[in-house]
Amino acid sequence: HNSTMFTRLAVARVAPSTLGLRFQSSLATALKGMAGRHFISIDELSKAELQGLIDLSKQYRDTYGKNSSVDPLKAPKPMMGETMSMIFQKRSTRTRVSTETGISLLGGHALFLGPSDIQLGVNESMKDTALVLSRFNSIILARVFGHDDILELAKHATVPVINALSDLHHPLQTLADLMALDDHFGGDLKGKTVAWVGDGNNVLHDLALGAAKLGMNVRIATPAGYDPDARIMDIVKQLADENGGEVFTTTNASEAVSGSDVVVTDTWVSMGQEDEYQKRVAAFDGYQVNADLMAKANDGAVFLHCLPRHPEEVSDEVFYSDQSLILPEAENRMWTVMSVAAAQLGKVE
Repeated sequence: HNSTMFTRLAVARVAPSTLGLRFQSSLATALKGMAGRHFISIDELSKAELQGLIDLSKQYRDTYGKNSSVDPLKAPKPMMGETMSMIFQKRSTRTRVSTETGISLLGGHALFLGPSDIQLGVNESMKDTALVLSRFNSIILARVFGHDDILELAKHATVPVINALSDLHHPLQTLADLMALDDHFGGDLKGKTVAWVGDGNNVLHDLALGAAKLGMNVRIATPAGYDPDARIMDIVKQLADENGGEVFTTTNASEAVSGSDVVVTDTWVSMGQEDEYQKRVAAFDGYQVNADLMAKANDGAVFLHCLPRHPEEVSDEVFYSDQSLILPEAENRMWTVMSVAAAQLGKVE
């Protein structure tokens, strides 16, 4: 990374607020090493950084959330004067709204660049785009199809890059998921078991990496031929070994859910896979998360889905039940992207 940028970002300080609100210095210590760094996948974080981002996200919710007693006009604005370009090759409701709103709450400005505004690598090279945007913006966030696009942006950008989704990783979603679980289970996820039922995709990759890093057990059911990336699974198993967790894979949904505390699924047909719809729905027969499947999980088990969801993936009965954490999970997308950006700019005190 650009060493002068790293130094400048690392010494940045939060502007004093009239309320004198300060986030815990222990968080500043835990997240100090993130200043100037890219955020590409969950496994790049240390365990202290991962937990620190979750804790900072909670503090942002307490300060800026709808239930906060803090006057929004007097709340700290640590990103005042900072800007973020948001490149969207793939549309998204939650990523755009959460990021634009969250950066605004922190006093910064996030600029949306859709496919009609910018075509990565088409009319301008990825390198040139990265170098030019780095002159305008404090951070570049990108939601892309191929993971190589994120790596290329990160290679040439002289400001921090955030991976807001690629075909291989979705680290912001994992932060939101783990924050929801941390809230629900009271702060200690070690020894809890998360079951994934569905496609071996980018959302699973980072969830498995993050869960294993926090000492959770990971149980994965995917149909034959829809397995997660083998290289990433090797890292998951290594992290599980280091942190006292176990990893189990199967093609049987009931087997994965048995003994779990969390059941997670996602869309079976991602953007760009629409022509495979019939084939995929047939392959995922028996994978719907419904009351019968949830009954195989532990008492008090909860359900997660990153949205948007389709009825074949999860029944309304489960989706709208008390077991479902989908709304706090979705809201957490805002608090977590705020904490990542603040940490990257050295704005945590």
